[in-house]
Amino acid sequence: MNNAVLEDDYADHEELRLAALAAYDILDTPPEAAFDAITEIAALICDAPIAVINFIDRDRQWFKSVLGLDVRQTPLNISICVHAITQPDLFIVPDTRLDARFTDNPLVRGEPYLRFYAGALLRSETGYPIGTLCVLDYQPRELNEKQLSALTALAGQVMTQLELLRAHSKQASLIQELQAAQAELLALASTDSLSGLLNRRAFEECLENELLRLKRNEQSAALIMIDFDHFKSINDQFGHAAGDCVIRNFAELCHQVFRQTDVISRWGGEEFVVLLPNTSQAQALEAAERLQQLLKNQPILELKQQAIFMTVSIGISTLTASCELEASLRGVDQLLYLAKAQGRNCTVCA
Repeated sequence: MNNAVLEDDYADHEELRLAALAAYDILDTPPEAAFDAITEIAALICDAPIAVINFIDRDRQWFKSVLGLDVRQTPLNISICVHAITQPDLFIVPDTRLDARFTDNPLVRGEPYLRFYAGALLRSETGYPIGTLCVLDYQPRELNEKQLSALTALAGQVMTQLELLRAHSKQASLIQELQAAQAELLALASTDSLSGLLNRRAFEECLENELLRLKRNEQSAALIMIDFDHFKSINDQFGHAAGDCVIRNFAELCHQVFRQTDVISRWGGEEFVVLLPNTSQAQALEAAERLQQLLKNQPILELKQQAIFMTVSIGISTLTASCELEASLRGVDQLLYLAKAQGRNCTVCA
């Protein structure tokens, strides 16, 4: 096998290894007590002044937890651990000065004069080496079998902690997705699909809540019911698609006229109803007049360079602490039909 093939195999393996590391989303996260406890136990069991949980990134080794050193990362070209991840399990260097790989290492030749290294591999769930749990000393030495076994077991605890963090992260993401889906379903359940306004059921809930608020605070609100005049002629002359377009355009006009605090609903067909909290009858009448003026000046639809204008009939009632849901809706509906009976394109107040 030629060198080019070997280099390609190594590059592929390295990308997969880095992907396995990235899947844990651990790099550059703050210190955590669970990891710090593991390094403290490793240092205690191995009687070592330095203990580190590190992960080998593309061009650096980064320390999730470090005891005995005042650094959080080092370049790979001076890393001892980068050699450890090529080993199947434990990597032991009894005396760094006697190992040709480290004799020129600045951490060996100079401060902090590292002489001993023992690292247990951190292997991902998919089998890729992503870092080590290691202990270091300023003196050449060995670890006994119990210490080596403990170091390996603690490395397993590091990976267990990583898997728990990843599981919690996935769970949090799933919960967030579920909440978003629930919010979307709730919006769909409360929204009229054609106009984008609240549907009848959702509006009745808002109105009921407002009536309860009025009973507590003894304030007033206004209720407006709107119906297009001669809407059927649009469908008959231009088709139902044009009628749907009128409904959508009218919903946009309502957003221009009414306040963000007002509750606008498509009541059914070409009827609309608006709840105006903290609003007097005179203020509601002003809003209705603005709507009618806008309809007078602005076409509700343009088809084949033909501007189509439409009018509406409006009923307005005042809501007080004594009002009930069904009676309030029935009352404003009667006012709307009085407006139609008076010739349409007008507003009738209670």
